[in-house]
Amino acid sequence: MNEQLQQGHTREAFYRRDRRSVALARDFTRETLRSWSITTRTDDVLLCVSELTTNAILHGVPPGRGFALHLSLHPDGVLRIEVHDSGSGELHLVRTPYRSLHAEDGRGLMLVAVLADKWGVGERELGKVVWCEFAVGYR
Repeated sequence: MNEQLQQGHTREAFYRRDRRSVALARDFTRETLRSWSITTRTDDVLLCVSELTTNAILHGVPPGRGFALHLSLHPDGVLRIEVHDSGSGELHLVRTPYRSLHAEDGRGLMLVAVLADKWGVGERELGKVVWCEFAVGYR
């Protein structure tokens, strides 16, 4: 393992409350994974970044504000994704089995719960942090 990785890696970016920010966050994540030589679980990671950033825009960021995306690769090969926003700390998983297949909302956090190894929400001084983790290893 190289010396840099023993210390871990961290990258972060800030985005405005704009639907285009989801694609920008996904691109930022893709490039970060590439620079860290992560080649496993990238589709799952990118889907979770899309879901968490979309939720931040729709439910956690008031007009005129933005959100932060933090990516950390820990020395044990765990990738942690955090989305920091200024919304309330309450999240609700939609678990209704009879939900329409054509519904456009309500599945994001369920996808994160299924795809990520761990996920959760934490408080911050103003708002919340929604996070998920993936065991990705590295070369």
